[in-house]
Amino acid sequence: MASSRRKIALRGARIAVLTALALVVWVGNAPSAKQAGNANAPYLALGDSVAFGYIRDAGFAYVNAENFVGYPDYVAAALSFTETSAACPGEATTGFLSPTGADNGCRTFRASYPLHVAYTSTQLAFATDFLNANPTTQLVTIAIGANDVVLLTTGCATNPDPPACVRDGLPGVLATTGANVETILSALHATGFHGVLMVVTYYSLDYTDPAGTAIIEQLNQAITVHAQANGAVVADVFGAVQAAASTADGGKTCHAGLLNVDPRDQSTCDAHPGQSGQKLIARTIESAYATAITSTTTTDAGAGATP
Repeated sequence: MASSRRKIALRGARIAVLTALALVVWVGNAPSAKQAGNANAPYLALGDSVAFGYIRDAGFAYVNAENFVGYPDYVAAALSFTETSAACPGEATTGFLSPTGADNGCRTFRASYPLHVAYTSTQLAFATDFLNANPTTQLVTIAIGANDVVLLTTGCATNPDPPACVRDGLPGVLATTGANVETILSALHATGFHGVLMVVTYYSLDYTDPAGTAIIEQLNQAITVHAQANGAVVADVFGAVQAAASTADGGKTCHAGLLNVDPRDQSTCDAHPGQSGQKLIARTIESAYATAITSTTTTDAGAGATP
């Protein structure tokens, strides 16, 4: 009996060791964000001036889109993807969907200067055509919606009470923004895209400004509320910038050196991220991508396991 018990114990120990070794091999071969996607696989970036890498009052620089470096460039380099950026400065969600939709300058910019990629359709039409033609696309990022709010604030500028005008108009604008983003995500999802679809949130220009920051938070809610239903993940740029700006006068994004200096007033900043801000957005996207890939790998491994 003692001999049998020793044999059983020894056999159990061997099984435990083999199991441990198998786990080590599996963990060692678990894909990183870079390994999970095929090298040079397509990456499609969609959105507005933030994704474009826009710089205000850049003069002759506008005649060559390569002068404008946005977060998609850094993401593509970090993940070894081949980038196609259809981002257009001033693009609003309705203009993204329709050639006659509300626009904050995208159509004017396109008529005068080149984008990173040429197209004559809407950004959505370009995106769906691209995904149908490039079924191995690994990542799609979309940052859209800020210009919907800008159009509201611009329209309220001549109102006798601009703050009240914005407050009263914001719910309707955000409802439209949310519905448009739902349409966009659904259309991208419907192409049969199997990579990572990612919604990129917006940052506050000044986290010490409760009213302005609250508007950005509501905007982010409107553009992310439909993400999960459409298989999309969220890159929390709002939180990443807030953390980075927390040591600069309590949360002033400009004073943290994350935004471009306003060329008309060197003591303030433009709304667009400088290269440090673009790199921070890129790192946030890369982290969200790695998490999404790891989650997918774990789910697939669990689904394939035998009880």
